Amino acid sequence: MTAHSTPRRSLKQRLTDGEQLRGALLRLPAETLVEMAGVAGFDYVVIDCEHGPADTALLQQHLTAAAAQGIDVLVRVGSAEPTLALRCLDLGAAGLVFPHVDSREDAARAVAASHYPPWGERGFATYSRAGRFGTVTAADHVASSRQTLVVVMIETRRACEDAGTILGTEGVDAVLVGPADLAVDCGFPEPGVVDGLTARAHGAARAHKRAVMTIVPSADAGRTAERQGAQLVLYNMAHVLMDTMRALAGPGTTDAAVPPA
Repeated sequence: MTAHSTPRRSLKQRLTDGEQLRGALLRLPAETLVEMAGVAGFDYVVIDCEHGPADTALLQQHLTAAAAQGIDVLVRVGSAEPTLALRCLDLGAAGLVFPHVDSREDAARAVAASHYPPWGERGFATYSRAGRFGTVTAADHVASSRQTLVVVMIETRRACEDAGTILGTEGVDAVLVGPADLAVDCGFPEPGVVDGLTARAHGAARAHKRAVMTIVPSADAGRTAERQGAQLVLYNMAHVLMDTMRALAGPGTTDAAVPPA
């Protein structure tokens, strides 16, 4: 019996089973932080290739480090980047986070980039890292790819107001409301405006049985998000680490805020 005969449950299956999962948002290069997240007991990490460098050679190193620690990796790609999505999945990412999904059509394109036919349009290969370098059958590789997690980011007022249509798209598994972009789109309104739009999107997620991912800056915020029903709590490690460093540095440090994501 090989060490790989009993694979661990996928993130998608764990969400289906009702688990609440905790992750860390990291930007390349952060290989040591990936390992530390696994050692600490996080369930997943999100590697940000939208606002960070989309270097697939570095990404492969991070995915290898994650596998050694038994932690799953989601990758945030840029808008309309099916080629990068393909490469991330071939390298072994457990799923993808798609920013700026404003319509059902955007959501459908995200799903298509994430799955093989007949569910999507992803180019097929078994000789990649995800296919264990050609050692799995084509049928098994297609079956395992159905566990790819598809997270859509809703980041505008328009998208929040149309969240029901977006999240009703077949193949969407979870939603992440992007708080920074949403605030910018709304012209930096009073907090209640963004909170209300976020609640609307989360309500649509519950109605369509999609998981909610929430970006948080602290342990207290993470516990609050979990009490409110978030299944995927995502700690913004830039914020967490900067707050820790400023606290250690003491008086006289800058008061500039770190954006949430």
